[in-house]
Amino acid sequence: MDYKSIEVKDNYIVLKDAANFQLQHIFECGQCFRWNRVSENDFIGVAYGRVIELVKEENDVIIYNSDEKDFYNIWQEYFDLNRDYSKIKNNLSHDPLLKEAVDFGYGIRILKQEPFEIVNSFIISANNRIPLIKRAIENISKRWGTPLEYKAQTYYAFPTPDQLVAAEEQELEACGLGFRAKYVKDTVNKIYNSLQGVEGFEQYNIYDMARLGADGCHNALQLFSGIGPKVADCIMLFSMDKISAFPVDVWVKRAMMHFYLAPDVSLKKIRDFGRDKFGEEAGFAQQYLFYYARENNIQIGD
Repeated sequence: MDYKSIEVKDNYIVLKDAANFQLQHIFECGQCFRWNRVSENDFIGVAYGRVIELVKEENDVIIYNSDEKDFYNIWQEYFDLNRDYSKIKNNLSHDPLLKEAVDFGYGIRILKQEPFEIVNSFIISANNRIPLIKRAIENISKRWGTPLEYKAQTYYAFPTPDQLVAAEEQELEACGLGFRAKYVKDTVNKIYNSLQGVEGFEQYNIYDMARLGADGCHNALQLFSGIGPKVADCIMLFSMDKISAFPVDVWVKRAMMHFYLAPDVSLKKIRDFGRDKFGEEAGFAQQYLFYYARENNIQIGD
């Protein structure tokens, strides 16, 4: 467990001596789109129908707008607090090349986010830039999600399948999805029908997919339009607890070539190499490599 104890206060929780927990590393390592920086040690985010604010004070993390029930029912798992990241970092640091990336992103934790939101968010992320991804997801949430109040500001939860199934493709396009609107519309319809028990849609139940093994889950997610190997790996890693997933984007490709591989290696070969090399901890290695490469603007040949 990566914290010593919690203190329950009036409308907030204090994580005492939280280890391996740096807000910037967690929220700016490419895994989430609903968190925004207030300052270096202060972020506000929306998840699981809640809006919370996290503030880091020395070794403590304060979770504002939360209570003890939500901490144990949502946030303890969401922030992966039962996992010993010091052990993971020690294992990965036996590789002297990877140690450099681990030391750089020492405060990363992999969030366990809501699968329906993450499936659609990472379809939107394909061939897209983070500011545009965040804006599109925010637009969808404002249009169909439930409003949430915090500090006299209105935030919006990501819509549920029941809410988002009402969206038309043209309306999704207007939210900034572009060509991805048809993929999101089709995916939402399939997931909604699967959850309603409609015959012929059983294979599209993402919550059943999450219970499959890593390879079965990876294949099942690619039944949806707009989900290829990289997006499937992201969904698995960031919402389905498949920690052996190894998503390969441009930054991971650069990092792997910088540290390990020759140029012009295919994305599949990089993925296979990463999974073989790092094993069950491949997902953690991927996050350290991604964050290191992007923050340091690693270029192939550096």
